[in-house]
Amino acid sequence: MKKNTTAKNSKAKRGAPKTQAAKPVVAPCKSAKPCFNPWSLSIYIYWFIILFFIAATFYILGRSHGVLTKTNAPVAEETLMQGNDYYNSGKSKMLNGDLDGAIAELTTAIEANNATNDAYILRGEIYMQSGNYRAALNDFNTAIENDATNGVAYYDRALLNTRLEDYNAALNDINNALASVASNPDSILQLRDLYAKRGQLNLWLKNWDGAVADYTNSLARPDGVVNPSVYAERAEAYTALGNYAAAISDYESAVRVISEQIQGTATMDAREAQSARAMGYFEKSAALNLQLGNIAAARSDLESARTIATALNDTETVERLEGLISELN
Repeated sequence: MKKNTTAKNSKAKRGAPKTQAAKPVVAPCKSAKPCFNPWSLSIYIYWFIILFFIAATFYILGRSHGVLTKTNAPVAEETLMQGNDYYNSGKSKMLNGDLDGAIAELTTAIEANNATNDAYILRGEIYMQSGNYRAALNDFNTAIENDATNGVAYYDRALLNTRLEDYNAALNDINNALASVASNPDSILQLRDLYAKRGQLNLWLKNWDGAVADYTNSLARPDGVVNPSVYAERAEAYTALGNYAAAISDYESAVRVISEQIQGTATMDAREAQSARAMGYFEKSAALNLQLGNIAAARSDLESARTIATALNDTETVERLEGLISELN
């Protein structure tokens, strides 16, 4: 009994005081593989918790100041509209005759930084229509700088240069438009119209042969609708070249096209304008027939012109034509 009591007392003396916890001892690793260290793991967990609370703190501060999210902020109407919406609105206003409103909408579309070249081209067309040629030229130039193959931009700039009477610049633009459409067909532009426009420019530049060639190419195209002016203007080029017979034939063709198209003309004013053009073509044909000595043909042309003038109640023209007919008799 005494031995057991002595053993217990000796063990108690060698043990650590009961009031202080013993620090755990990690046994040294004797394996060849990497050993697991619980102290290193606890350090990673400690830093992870610290970083988590820092991130959470900044997130909460950001929400409170509206930095990270603005779900509760009212959305302005302008932010709901995209550049294409402003473009469509501008086009609608233009069709309704509100040119200033259309320009304002298209300007907003352009300043939205995601507008296509169509916005510049349409705004340029409206500027040209309203007489602001400088602004129109700037928009067409920008469209061409953005896309050097844009046939519509070249064609519109050609029309503008024509109004500015810079026919050489207009001719160069039409050439570029033709090259663009030839390589990249465009449903908006038709080769018939492009050749006709270049023919007109050549006519004004007194390049008679070039004008005849372009008008002929225009009339040979299967696309689009024939404009009687193309025949009449080619007749002018033939007249300048002294080919009166070809010119007379073209005036006859111009009158024929008018007679075919006049029934489909929408308004009375438009029909009367077409009739007046036909009357003028008859008079020009009569003059050429006189040059060729075709008195009977000249008289027939003048009588046709007089019939139209009578239908138009143009008494002054009727009297003038009757005087010419009397002289031929």
